Amino acid sequence: MTASPPTAVPAVLSLATVPNFDPRLAPLDGVDSHLPAVPDSAMTPDALRQRFAHPPPWTPDVLRDRAPGLNREPADASVLLPIVMRDELTMLLTERTVKLTNHSGQIAFPGGRADPGDGGPSGTALRETREEVGIDARFIEVLGQLNNYMTVTAFNITPVVALVHPGFELRPNADEVADVFEVPLRFLLDPNHHQRRHLEWEGLRRDWWAMPFQDGDRQRHIWGATAGILRNFYRFMIS
Repeated sequence: MTASPPTAVPAVLSLATVPNFDPRLAPLDGVDSHLPAVPDSAMTPDALRQRFAHPPPWTPDVLRDRAPGLNREPADASVLLPIVMRDELTMLLTERTVKLTNHSGQIAFPGGRADPGDGGPSGTALRETREEVGIDARFIEVLGQLNNYMTVTAFNITPVVALVHPGFELRPNADEVADVFEVPLRFLLDPNHHQRRHLEWEGLRRDWWAMPFQDGDRQRHIWGATAGILRNFYRFMIS
């Protein structure tokens, strides 16, 4: 019996090759306002602890924004989804400095490449969070992990979800972090704010999620891998 040839995997558009690319100006395919928001009762520390202690069956919406076999072998990495225990829970996010090689200037979770001594994805996420924004592990209560996410820059990211207890101090690393801010968890887990966008360029296409957040007089354009991971978190919470 003759083996079938491997299925060709379409290349994914690298947005870094698009002149003057601005994700805010990319075509909008739609907003998922027809889907339910995560109820407030599910967005409490105890409810989150129970959710991760007994996770439901669920299916992520997106696991990669990269075609396999491009550029280089994937590198293991982790990010922390730091849910800050305010009166209303918030998600802490960073704005990366423009001097960084990958995803410069974009909004991101604290995180980065795994080191051999980290002891696993949670260890990587905790170390990177301390190095990037200065939050010590004693303030962080790890709840669990979401499915891995493969980026177009060939990072195999494990999202680690955690509660951040009061009393921490922020000490952003100026070489990596331009700004640190918080977004209400209710906003991020409401699909009324989940935009589907795309771009076609020279015969290639790229699709992504975006969740623009108006932070006072400044818009925080959350998109790409960060928004994709948040969309998967929404699916985990609503399942």
